[in-house]
Amino acid sequence: MIQGIVGRKIGMTQLFQDGGEVVVTAIEAGPCFVTQIKTEAKDGYDAVQVGFGEAKRLNSAQKGHLKDVGRFKYLREFDMEDIESAQVGQKLDVDMFKSGDLVDVTGTSKGKGFAGVVKRHHFAGGPKTHGQSDRHRAPGSIGAGTNPGRVFKGTRMAGHMGNRRVTVRNLKVIDVDLARHLILVEGAVPGSNKGLLLIKKAG
Repeated sequence: MIQGIVGRKIGMTQLFQDGGEVVVTAIEAGPCFVTQIKTEAKDGYDAVQVGFGEAKRLNSAQKGHLKDVGRFKYLREFDMEDIESAQVGQKLDVDMFKSGDLVDVTGTSKGKGFAGVVKRHHFAGGPKTHGQSDRHRAPGSIGAGTNPGRVFKGTRMAGHMGNRRVTVRNLKVIDVDLARHLILVEGAVPGSNKGLLLIKKAG
């Protein structure tokens, strides 16, 4: 059985349950369709490629690849062990999840641009007094002197922040709406509203 689906982040809201308030993220997941089956013999690994979202334009190569399947904007792959049970054109929907399931959600985090060490790495900054007029958000020392005489790779510094692939694991499914293709998960997921997400069963 295919263990994941492609979706789009709708936004965050609140649910009031018996135990109190729960903050959830609404995700429009599917419907997706299997567009290609990859096998160990032909491709070197077992996986299924699924399509999501309607594309306005396709080039010739895309039209040939998606012939008789549909016009999809996004194509993503999921690992699959029993590859024989998958079929091209198979429909995937949120009915693969139920309330109480744990899922891993993968998306692209919001881009923050060039950020300093206080924002990017939560540095404390320098002293706010004793004549330190321009050290409040500075990184401070980045290494020793003569020995080793260089800056180590991976030293935390200012730089590009965000806009990276992020996976949040073990989010609890609160509710599933089959009619509207919606899944509500507890907590936050990566990215901005309308951002593309991959939702997989945890484990």
